[in-house]
Amino acid sequence: LKPFWLKCPTAAASAFPKEACAYCPQAFFKMQNDEGRIVDLYLPRKCSATNRLIPAKEHGAVQLNVGMVDEAGRYTGEFFTFALAGFIRQRGESDSCLNRLLHEKGLLTFSK
Repeated sequence: LKPFWLKCPTAAASAFPKEACAYCPQAFFKMQNDEGRIVDLYLPRKCSATNRLIPAKEHGAVQLNVGMVDEAGRYTGEFFTFALAGFIRQRGESDSCLNRLLHEKGLLTFSK
């Protein structure tokens, strides 16, 4: 038995064929935009504190958007996104991790 991509004329022509043929299973065709680039609906997140992947089914994880403001206190439209995994929150370290991340971005100072 040969794999389908060795028998398929469209798969042999390009790495990501546009149309299905009799040899190609539907799972081979991924979601593509107009330029032919593959786009998926799910993008896995990484914990900002530990760089671990956050699974899709983890309900304890949070994602925070910290907005930038000008001198008058108005939102400028810019923001930083932080994701914290559930095990960091469960251990009670999310506050210190968020303080460290904000300090690294220059958004929080510890001076008196």
